[in-house]
Amino acid sequence: MSTQAHQPSTNSHRRALKGGLAAVVGTTIEWYDFYVYATAAAIVFPHVFFPEMTPALGTLASFGTYAVAFFMRPLGGIIFGHIGDKLGRKPALTVTLLAMGVATVLVGCLPSYGSIGIIGPILLIVLRAVQGLAVGGEWGGASLMSVESAPPKFKTFYGGFTQLGNPLGALISSGAFWILSSMGDDVLIDWGWRVPFLFSIVLIAVGIWVRYRVEETPVFEAKIEGHKQSTPILFALKNNWWPMLCGFGIIAMSSGGYVIATTFVQNYATSPQVGLSAAIILGAMTVASFIETLVTLPLALLGDKWGGKTIIYLGTVLSFIVVIPLVLVIQNHNVAMIYVLVSLIRLTLSGAWASLSTVMTQMFRPQARYTSMSLSYGVGAAVWGGLSPAIASGLMAATGNFWSVVAFFGLLAAVAFFGALFAPQHSDAEPVTGSLTPRADPTTFDTPREA
Repeated sequence: MSTQAHQPSTNSHRRALKGGLAAVVGTTIEWYDFYVYATAAAIVFPHVFFPEMTPALGTLASFGTYAVAFFMRPLGGIIFGHIGDKLGRKPALTVTLLAMGVATVLVGCLPSYGSIGIIGPILLIVLRAVQGLAVGGEWGGASLMSVESAPPKFKTFYGGFTQLGNPLGALISSGAFWILSSMGDDVLIDWGWRVPFLFSIVLIAVGIWVRYRVEETPVFEAKIEGHKQSTPILFALKNNWWPMLCGFGIIAMSSGGYVIATTFVQNYATSPQVGLSAAIILGAMTVASFIETLVTLPLALLGDKWGGKTIIYLGTVLSFIVVIPLVLVIQNHNVAMIYVLVSLIRLTLSGAWASLSTVMTQMFRPQARYTSMSLSYGVGAAVWGGLSPAIASGLMAATGNFWSVVAFFGLLAAVAFFGALFAPQHSDAEPVTGSLTPRADPTTFDTPREA
């Protein structure tokens, strides 16, 4: 009798674990690609693909190719959201995984400007666009795969598997470039930069194997009346505009704030204005990525007890508080405290990030959920993640100090806080027919579970 009682729970956790592993593999590739490309764009690509330009213009052109992917994400969200809402989460995620991985590997195979001239940068832009399309459909689908497969009382914990891909991707990327940078600039620029891109083929192989074995999510399999829409994007724009707007706001910190606290801070620390060694900041970022990897799932589990929104509130506010002393210790070259505070801000940002998959999944009822979630995330990532570095650079140039960037960081925190505050929350158990009027009150899954 006892065995029969526990069997459904065991099966649901087994299914959830398979969905979580499938999600973390895909998002690890996504974020590994993000950080590998960001680092290469800052350090290597100006020399390899834009050598005819001045250093400043070469860096600008390099980051221009980097930004292309952000602005392809909304289109990717529409394309793969349509596939995911019509055919299932699994086929959509298989295509995004292959597209991301193959494009990343091909970047590592590209001839330099010195070998084929302008064709090299053009091919770089094309491959970056493909990566952006794939990423636009990856995060939303991976989130649905993990959250929709999870038991009701552990939605945030299993949703945390999707979020775990961020620190894992950052850890592998920063660790690889840290090792390569120790071999000297000549090695890094001549051939070393290609190694992290080519390594993506290993992640592809693992990802395909894992996703081949995963089951479709119960929510999609249920085929509830009204669940599948003939044109998901039209349904999303008509009925889900409010939660999509809230989702756009929520990721201001986890996308824009995260980019500033990682990529932009790294650039600021190594600039002539500050003059910190690249090895120091790369080392600090690598340690911070490891710590973020350790705390993501515990924070997600805490979200099941306290509520996912509560964790986002705490992470957002604390990140703004921590960024202030972080700037001070970087300016003063206090190496020990740089390691401490870089790790601390990644811990607080994990609060804004760990429960995001579950909170955003719950913002939409099953109809057109993949499309709605991917489009909201894609547009938000394009605006906050794609434009925040440029805005921060403009503020630095206009004011001559980093405190204007800190103020902008505070603005991002405020947008994320209020986006979460007004976001509706739904249970998969709710009937999908009836009113779709936006609600700001959390229900079911965001209610803390009993200990």
